[in-house]
Amino acid sequence: MIIEYHRSEKLDEALSLVARTAPLTVPLGGGTVLNRPGREPVAVVDLQALGLNTVRKAGKNLQIGATVTLQALEEAPGIPEALRRALKLEANYNLRQVATVAGTLVACDGRSTFTTAMLALDARLTLLPREEEIGLGDLLALREETLRGKIISRITVPLQTRLAFEMVARTPADRPLVCAALSQWASGRTRLALGGTGKDPLLAMDGNEPAEGTHRGEGIEAAARDAFAAAGDEWATAEYRSAAAAVLAKRCLEKIGSA
Repeated sequence: MIIEYHRSEKLDEALSLVARTAPLTVPLGGGTVLNRPGREPVAVVDLQALGLNTVRKAGKNLQIGATVTLQALEEAPGIPEALRRALKLEANYNLRQVATVAGTLVACDGRSTFTTAMLALDARLTLLPREEEIGLGDLLALREETLRGKIISRITVPLQTRLAFEMVARTPADRPLVCAALSQWASGRTRLALGGTGKDPLLAMDGNEPAEGTHRGEGIEAAARDAFAAAGDEWATAEYRSAAAAVLAKRCLEKIGSA
């Protein structure tokens, strides 16, 4: 429940407000999460007037402002097609028009297709006031503690990687039972992220995968299978998820290899 609303036009003012603990004050992006019933009372600082809504290339990276909406990112030029697909699966069109990139990442659960893809890309978040940079995986592990009194200003992802995304669900429009996102750098570095269960997506692999030969794909499949070996819940058994994750990971690698 929102008990106070502030719309800051200066970053310093917004940072001063989120530093408060009484009442607890948090940043507000699109409001799709903070407006949900049942949340604890909070004061909010609307970030819309702070100019954090741009998408731009910076060298070999793409810098995404924290308040860029999911739909604006999906429509931005130069976005990998696999990331576009993950964005479309994250929420319907109306929600994508409102939900922000930073808010979606912070509020995600394990079935978030967008967060899974961003984790595979090794997304980095810049936190104010100290301009500190943190990896998305590190943030997800300790969200509340890490973000207390801070504002995410931008999210940075590499442009010179190849990304593939695959998922299985009960229906094409449903949230995933298992999804896999795989990113590969020219150096051979390969990151595999899996989603579909739990409180956040998980990183199953960050290492090198053979570019060719008889062992290509074996490491990816094994990493995916092991990562979901105990991933059973009311939606799917661990055996199903483990096997499906291995298949999806291999498909991702094959897509990247044929690109």
